This record gives sequence, C-alpha cells and structure tokens, in this order.
Amino acid sequence: MTDLKGRACGVDYGKVRVGVAVSDELFSMAHPRPALDGTNRKALLAALCTLAETEGITTFVVGYPVEMGGAVGPAAERAERFADALAAASNKTVELLDERMTTVEASRRMSEAGKKKRAQQSSIDSAAAAVLLQAWLDMRGRRK
Repeated sequence: MTDLKGRACGVDYGKVRVGVAVSDELFSMAHPRPALDGTNRKALLAALCTLAETEGITTFVVGYPVEMGGAVGPAAERAERFADALAAASNKTVELLDERMTTVEASRRMSEAGKKKRAQQSSIDSAAAAVLLQAWLDMRGRRK
C-alpha cells in the first residue's frame, strides 16, 4: 500500500522529454511541472531524486504505455525498466499506471482552454503526466 504522506509525482516517460506533475499535500490535485530532458537517463534519475527531496515525493506514478489492445510492447518494457531504475535510485515507491489516451486527453483539454496545437508541444508531456497522476489520485480517493 502506498504511503499517503508527502506528495505523489506523475511521470510521462519519453525518450526525448519526460513530463512531470506533482500532487498537492492532500493527494487530491495534480499540478504540471516543467518537462525534464529524457535523453540522459542518469541525469533524469538525478533530477527526479532531487524533485523527490525538494517536493516531499513519497510515490512516483510512471505511465505504462500498453498498446491499445492491451499488449505489452517495447515502449511498455522501456517504462518497466525505467520504473525499476527510478525505484532503485530514489528509494521511493514506484507504481506503473496504464497511460493509454493520456496525451490525447491532455491535448483535448489544452485545446478546450484555447491553446493552439503548435503551442502545446512544449507542455503536452507534463499535461499528460498531470492527467495520469490525476487518474491515480482519483482511484486512490475511491478506494478509501
């Protein structure tokens, strides 16, 4: 069972950019943070460990990109390896959560807010991380 003290961090893991969102202390709302560089795994893990220390992160929720039919493909396997590395580096709880449609949902929400597709590129990854984290938070709230 996840420790519900501190905060949770949603991670939309990508090869180039990694979206990040952090919950509030009440575990009720997800807030996007600036995306991180995903090209250097060691630096990425260090940045997430620093974030965990400064923000009081106790749990990471990593997007698990299973295929639309539910199969585990290469992207999901990369996410599994990354989640294992993050758990080892941070000594925090790391959970995988199906992320199907999170980027689509984030783009829809940004479009509804008036943000043009071209302008979404710089923040879509963290918006997707916020959608992912919010789904996790909502599930946690229903389990109580």
